[in-house]
Amino acid sequence: MRRSEFFRAVEDEFQARASSLVHDLGLGALGGRTATEALDDGTPPRSIWLALCTEMEVPPERRHGVGRQEPRGR
Repeated sequence: MRRSEFFRAVEDEFQARASSLVHDLGLGALGGRTATEALDDGTPPRSIWLALCTEMEVPPERRHGVGRQEPRGR
């Protein structure tokens, strides 16, 4: 997962709450760091996404493959 895919996934899943969750929510699986802090520290975006999903109790079926753009038509 790329950084841009992470932000797209967060926006899609959490909509209006996305920004505050990324900047304010300390994630237990990441040592209490926010998603923004973890990204700045070099934590892979996929790990942060999964930690955020666990913390927010996102069902497993909505955790995988999100954030990707649809392939361009040829």
